[in-house]
Amino acid sequence: MRLLFLFLDGVGLGGNDPAANPLARAEMPYLQNLLGGRKLLRESAPYHGERAELLSLDAGLGVGGLPQSATGQASLLTGKNAPGEIGYHYGPKPDPLVTEFLSNGTIFSLLKKKEKKVALLNAYPPGYFEGIESGHRLYSAVPLAVTKAGIRLKDQEDLFAGRALSADFTGRGWREHLKIPGSPVYDPYLAGVKLAELAMDLDFAFFEYWLSDYAGHKRDMQAALEILSTIDGVIGGLASVWRYEEGLVLLTSDHGNMEDISTRRHTSNPVPAVILGNADLRKSFTTELRDIRDAGKKILQLFDALP
Repeated sequence: MRLLFLFLDGVGLGGNDPAANPLARAEMPYLQNLLGGRKLLRESAPYHGERAELLSLDAGLGVGGLPQSATGQASLLTGKNAPGEIGYHYGPKPDPLVTEFLSNGTIFSLLKKKEKKVALLNAYPPGYFEGIESGHRLYSAVPLAVTKAGIRLKDQEDLFAGRALSADFTGRGWREHLKIPGSPVYDPYLAGVKLAELAMDLDFAFFEYWLSDYAGHKRDMQAALEILSTIDGVIGGLASVWRYEEGLVLLTSDHGNMEDISTRRHTSNPVPAVILGNADLRKSFTTELRDIRDAGKKILQLFDALP
Protein backbone atom coordinates (compact mmCIF):
# COMPACT_ATOMS: atom_id res chain seq x y z
CA MET A 1 0.00 0.00 0.00
CA ARG A 2 1.32 3.43 -0.96
CA LEU A 3 -0.05 6.94 -1.29
CA LEU A 4 1.16 9.99 -3.20
CA PHE A 5 -0.16 13.30 -1.87
CA LEU A 6 0.02 15.91 -4.64
CA PHE A 7 -0.63 19.21 -2.89
CA LEU A 8 -1.66 22.22 -5.00
CA ASP A 9 -1.61 25.42 -2.95
CA GLY A 10 -4.54 27.80 -3.33
CA VAL A 11 -6.82 25.92 -5.72
CA GLY A 12 -10.54 25.97 -4.95
CA LEU A 13 -13.67 24.82 -6.73
CA GLY A 14 -15.26 27.89 -8.26
CA GLY A 15 -18.11 28.50 -10.64
CA ASN A 16 -18.17 28.16 -14.42
CA ASP A 17 -17.04 31.74 -15.10
CA PRO A 18 -14.23 31.85 -17.69
CA ALA A 19 -13.74 35.58 -17.10
CA ALA A 20 -12.68 35.07 -13.47
CA ASN A 21 -11.94 31.37 -13.12
CA PRO A 22 -8.91 29.97 -15.01
CA LEU A 23 -10.15 26.45 -14.23
CA ALA A 24 -13.30 27.21 -16.24
CA ARG A 25 -11.28 28.57 -19.16
CA ALA A 26 -8.42 26.07 -19.28
CA GLU A 27 -8.52 22.85 -21.23
CA MET A 28 -6.95 20.08 -19.16
CA PRO A 29 -7.42 17.00 -21.37
CA TYR A 30 -5.64 14.49 -19.15
CA LEU A 31 -7.53 15.47 -16.01
CA GLN A 32 -10.82 15.84 -17.85
CA ASN A 33 -10.39 12.35 -19.29
CA LEU A 34 -10.04 10.99 -15.75
CA LEU A 35 -13.12 12.92 -14.66
CA GLY A 36 -15.45 11.92 -17.49
CA GLY A 37 -14.98 15.20 -19.35
CA ARG A 38 -15.59 17.38 -16.30
CA LYS A 39 -13.49 20.38 -15.31
CA LEU A 40 -12.42 21.27 -11.77
CA LEU A 41 -15.55 23.28 -11.03
CA ARG A 42 -17.97 23.38 -8.13
CA GLU A 43 -20.75 21.78 -10.19
CA SER A 44 -18.50 18.85 -11.22
CA ALA A 45 -18.34 17.37 -7.73
CA PRO A 46 -19.08 14.75 -6.64
CA TYR A 47 -17.93 12.48 -9.45
CA HIS A 48 -17.27 8.74 -9.17
CA GLY A 49 -15.57 7.25 -12.21
CA GLU A 50 -13.74 4.18 -13.35
CA ARG A 51 -10.28 5.48 -12.40
CA ALA A 52 -10.91 8.60 -10.32
CA GLU A 53 -13.15 10.39 -7.86
CA LEU A 54 -13.74 14.12 -7.46
CA LEU A 55 -15.08 15.43 -4.17
CA SER A 56 -15.59 18.91 -2.77
CA LEU A 57 -13.91 19.54 0.60
CA ASP A 58 -14.68 22.31 3.07
CA ALA A 59 -11.59 24.37 3.89
CA GLY A 60 -13.19 26.72 6.44
CA LEU A 61 -13.59 24.08 9.16
CA GLY A 62 -16.25 26.10 10.98
CA VAL A 63 -13.95 29.03 11.74
CA GLY A 64 -14.85 32.55 10.63
CA GLY A 65 -12.75 34.44 8.13
CA LEU A 66 -10.95 33.25 5.03
CA PRO A 67 -8.87 30.05 5.21
CA GLN A 68 -5.10 30.53 5.26
CA SER A 69 -2.11 28.44 4.27
CA ALA A 70 -0.44 27.64 7.59
CA THR A 71 -3.57 26.42 9.39
CA GLY A 72 -5.00 24.77 6.28
CA GLN A 73 -1.84 22.82 5.64
CA ALA A 74 -1.56 21.94 9.34
CA SER A 75 -5.07 20.44 9.13
CA LEU A 76 -4.16 18.41 6.05
CA LEU A 77 -0.96 17.17 7.69
CA THR A 78 -2.45 16.21 11.06
CA GLY A 79 -6.05 15.21 10.41
CA LYS A 80 -7.06 17.78 13.04
CA ASN A 81 -8.90 21.09 12.91
CA ALA A 82 -5.94 23.43 13.32
CA PRO A 83 -7.85 26.74 13.02
CA GLY A 84 -10.58 25.37 15.27
CA GLU A 85 -8.11 24.39 17.98
CA ILE A 86 -6.09 27.62 17.94
CA GLY A 87 -9.13 29.83 17.28
CA TYR A 88 -8.26 31.47 13.96
CA HIS A 89 -7.05 30.98 10.40
CA TYR A 90 -3.41 31.95 9.97
CA GLY A 91 -0.77 32.18 7.27
CA PRO A 92 1.16 32.12 5.13
CA LYS A 93 3.96 30.92 7.47
CA PRO A 94 3.25 29.18 10.79
CA ASP A 95 3.08 31.31 13.93
CA PRO A 96 4.17 29.82 17.30
CA LEU A 97 0.83 28.05 17.87
CA VAL A 98 0.78 26.50 14.40
CA THR A 99 4.46 25.57 14.81
CA GLU A 100 3.59 23.74 18.01
CA PHE A 101 0.74 22.04 16.19
CA LEU A 102 3.16 20.81 13.51
CA SER A 103 5.89 19.72 15.91
CA ASN A 104 4.35 16.36 16.69
CA GLY A 105 1.65 14.11 15.32
CA THR A 106 1.84 14.92 11.61
CA ILE A 107 1.53 12.37 8.82
CA PHE A 108 5.30 12.55 8.41
CA SER A 109 6.16 11.90 12.05
CA LEU A 110 3.48 9.30 12.70
CA LEU A 111 4.30 7.26 9.60
CA LYS A 112 7.99 7.47 10.37
CA LYS A 113 7.25 6.00 13.81
CA LYS A 114 5.46 3.16 12.01
CA GLU A 115 8.72 2.59 10.09
CA LYS A 116 7.14 3.55 6.79
CA LYS A 117 9.23 4.94 3.93
CA VAL A 118 8.25 8.61 3.84
CA ALA A 119 9.59 11.56 1.86
CA LEU A 120 8.88 15.06 0.62
CA LEU A 121 9.83 14.89 -3.07
CA ASN A 122 10.56 18.61 -3.53
CA ALA A 123 14.20 19.59 -4.02
CA TYR A 124 15.24 22.88 -2.40
CA PRO A 125 18.01 25.05 -3.93
CA PRO A 126 21.13 26.15 -2.04
CA GLY A 127 19.75 29.64 -1.45
CA TYR A 128 16.79 28.21 0.43
CA PHE A 129 18.99 26.47 3.00
CA GLU A 130 21.18 29.55 3.30
CA GLY A 131 18.10 31.64 4.04
CA ILE A 132 16.89 29.22 6.72
CA GLU A 133 20.31 29.03 8.38
CA SER A 134 20.71 32.80 8.40
CA GLY A 135 17.22 33.40 9.79
CA HIS A 136 16.18 35.46 6.77
CA ARG A 137 13.72 32.79 5.68
CA LEU A 138 11.14 30.84 7.70
CA TYR A 139 9.87 27.37 6.99
CA SER A 140 6.37 27.11 5.60
CA ALA A 141 4.12 24.43 7.08
CA VAL A 142 5.14 21.48 4.91
CA PRO A 143 8.95 21.64 5.24
CA LEU A 144 8.49 22.54 8.91
CA ALA A 145 6.48 19.35 9.49
CA VAL A 146 9.08 17.33 7.57
CA THR A 147 12.05 18.67 9.52
CA LYS A 148 10.21 18.34 12.85
CA ALA A 149 9.73 14.66 11.97
CA GLY A 150 13.48 14.29 11.56
CA ILE A 151 13.26 13.80 7.79
CA ARG A 152 15.88 15.47 5.62
CA LEU A 153 14.77 17.98 3.02
CA LYS A 154 16.00 17.08 -0.44
CA ASP A 155 18.52 19.40 -2.05
CA GLN A 156 20.36 20.17 -5.29
CA GLU A 157 22.27 16.90 -5.15
CA ASP A 158 18.99 14.99 -4.98
CA LEU A 159 17.58 16.92 -7.93
CA PHE A 160 20.63 16.28 -10.08
CA ALA A 161 20.63 12.59 -9.09
CA GLY A 162 16.96 12.19 -10.05
CA ARG A 163 15.77 11.62 -6.48
CA ALA A 164 13.54 14.72 -6.38
CA LEU A 165 11.78 17.31 -8.54
CA SER A 166 11.91 21.10 -8.42
CA ALA A 167 8.94 23.04 -7.06
CA ASP A 168 7.76 23.91 -10.59
CA PHE A 169 7.82 20.22 -11.62
CA THR A 170 9.86 20.87 -14.76
CA GLY A 171 13.10 22.35 -13.40
CA ARG A 172 12.95 25.37 -15.69
CA GLY A 173 12.92 27.70 -12.70
CA TRP A 174 16.27 26.37 -11.54
CA ARG A 175 17.75 26.90 -15.03
CA GLU A 176 16.12 30.19 -16.00
CA HIS A 177 15.54 32.06 -12.72
CA LEU A 178 18.02 30.59 -10.25
CA LYS A 179 20.67 30.32 -13.01
CA ILE A 180 21.90 26.94 -11.77
CA PRO A 181 23.62 25.37 -14.77
CA GLY A 182 23.04 21.76 -15.59
CA SER A 183 19.76 21.51 -13.70
CA PRO A 184 17.67 18.71 -15.15
CA VAL A 185 14.64 19.86 -17.13
CA TYR A 186 11.57 17.74 -17.88
CA ASP A 187 8.49 18.43 -19.90
CA PRO A 188 5.39 18.23 -17.67
CA TYR A 189 4.32 14.76 -18.81
CA LEU A 190 7.76 13.28 -18.12
CA ALA A 191 7.85 15.12 -14.78
CA GLY A 192 4.62 13.30 -13.91
CA VAL A 193 6.15 9.98 -14.89
CA LYS A 194 9.19 10.78 -12.73
CA LEU A 195 6.98 11.79 -9.79
CA ALA A 196 5.11 8.47 -9.99
CA GLU A 197 8.32 6.47 -10.19
CA LEU A 198 9.75 8.20 -7.12
CA ALA A 199 6.51 7.77 -5.16
CA MET A 200 6.20 4.08 -5.99
CA ASP A 201 9.44 3.42 -4.12
CA LEU A 202 7.89 4.85 -0.94
CA ASP A 203 4.96 4.18 1.33
CA PHE A 204 3.98 7.85 1.58
CA ALA A 205 5.22 10.57 -0.74
CA PHE A 206 4.31 14.25 -0.68
CA PHE A 207 4.86 16.92 -3.31
CA GLU A 208 4.12 20.61 -2.71
CA TYR A 209 3.26 22.91 -5.63
CA TRP A 210 2.79 26.56 -4.65
CA LEU A 211 2.90 28.47 -7.95
CA SER A 212 -0.88 28.13 -8.21
CA ASP A 213 -1.32 30.28 -5.08
CA TYR A 214 1.09 32.90 -6.45
CA ALA A 215 -0.86 33.19 -9.69
CA GLY A 216 -4.06 33.72 -7.74
CA HIS A 217 -2.57 36.48 -5.60
CA LYS A 218 -1.19 38.19 -8.71
CA ARG A 219 -4.55 37.89 -10.52
CA ASP A 220 -2.63 36.71 -13.57
CA MET A 221 -4.91 34.78 -15.93
CA GLN A 222 -2.20 33.91 -18.44
CA ALA A 223 0.15 32.61 -15.74
CA ALA A 224 -2.72 30.61 -14.26
CA LEU A 225 -3.53 29.02 -17.62
CA GLU A 226 0.13 28.08 -18.16
CA ILE A 227 0.27 26.60 -14.65
CA LEU A 228 -2.86 24.55 -15.27
CA SER A 229 -1.40 23.25 -18.54
CA THR A 230 1.72 22.14 -16.63
CA ILE A 231 -0.34 20.51 -13.89
CA ASP A 232 -2.41 18.68 -16.49
CA GLY A 233 0.69 17.33 -18.20
CA VAL A 234 2.03 16.13 -14.85
CA ILE A 235 -1.27 14.40 -14.10
CA GLY A 236 -1.18 12.76 -17.52
CA GLY A 237 2.30 11.35 -16.99
CA LEU A 238 1.53 10.30 -13.44
CA ALA A 239 -1.71 8.53 -14.38
CA SER A 240 -0.03 6.71 -17.27
CA VAL A 241 2.37 4.74 -15.05
CA TRP A 242 0.75 4.69 -11.60
CA ARG A 243 0.20 1.14 -10.35
CA TYR A 244 -3.48 1.52 -9.54
CA GLU A 245 -3.84 -1.75 -7.67
CA GLU A 246 -1.10 -0.83 -5.23
CA GLY A 247 -2.24 2.51 -3.89
CA LEU A 248 -3.77 5.94 -4.24
CA VAL A 249 -2.94 9.38 -5.52
CA LEU A 250 -4.59 12.27 -3.66
CA LEU A 251 -4.64 15.73 -5.22
CA THR A 252 -6.06 18.46 -3.02
CA SER A 253 -5.48 21.97 -1.65
CA ASP A 254 -5.55 24.05 1.52
CA HIS A 255 -7.85 26.91 0.46
CA GLY A 256 -9.31 28.62 -2.56
CA ASN A 257 -7.54 31.39 -4.47
CA MET A 258 -6.58 30.77 -8.11
CA GLU A 259 -10.15 29.85 -9.09
CA ASP A 260 -11.21 33.50 -8.65
CA ILE A 261 -8.77 36.04 -10.02
CA SER A 262 -11.27 38.85 -9.53
CA THR A 263 -9.64 39.17 -6.09
CA ARG A 264 -6.11 38.90 -4.70
CA ARG A 265 -7.42 37.36 -1.52
CA HIS A 266 -8.11 33.77 -0.64
CA THR A 267 -11.68 32.59 -1.09
CA SER A 268 -14.21 30.69 0.99
CA ASN A 269 -14.75 28.18 -1.81
CA PRO A 270 -14.38 24.46 -1.14
CA VAL A 271 -11.30 22.74 -2.51
CA PRO A 272 -11.16 19.74 -4.84
CA ALA A 273 -10.08 16.28 -3.82
CA VAL A 274 -9.14 14.14 -6.82
CA ILE A 275 -8.40 10.53 -5.89
CA LEU A 276 -6.88 8.03 -8.31
CA GLY A 277 -6.32 4.35 -7.73
CA ASN A 278 -7.82 1.03 -6.83
CA ALA A 279 -11.64 1.18 -6.72
CA ASP A 280 -11.96 -0.52 -3.32
CA LEU A 281 -9.30 1.71 -1.79
CA ARG A 282 -10.95 4.78 -3.30
CA LYS A 283 -14.32 3.79 -1.87
CA SER A 284 -12.86 3.32 1.60
CA PHE A 285 -10.86 6.54 1.41
CA THR A 286 -13.72 8.74 0.21
CA THR A 287 -16.34 7.53 2.69
CA GLU A 288 -17.09 10.47 5.01
CA LEU A 289 -14.38 12.59 3.35
CA ARG A 290 -15.94 16.03 3.80
CA ASP A 291 -13.23 18.55 4.69
CA ILE A 292 -9.48 19.08 4.55
CA ARG A 293 -9.02 17.74 8.07
CA ASP A 294 -10.64 14.47 6.99
CA ALA A 295 -8.03 14.09 4.23
CA GLY A 296 -5.22 13.89 6.75
CA LYS A 297 -7.24 11.62 9.01
CA LYS A 298 -8.02 9.25 6.14
CA ILE A 299 -4.33 8.94 5.26
CA LEU A 300 -3.47 8.05 8.85
CA GLN A 301 -6.33 5.52 8.95
CA LEU A 302 -5.09 3.99 5.71
CA PHE A 303 -1.73 3.28 7.33
CA ASP A 304 -3.23 2.40 10.72
CA ALA A 305 -1.32 5.33 12.20
CA LEU A 306 -3.98 7.37 13.99
CA PRO A 307 -2.58 8.52 17.36
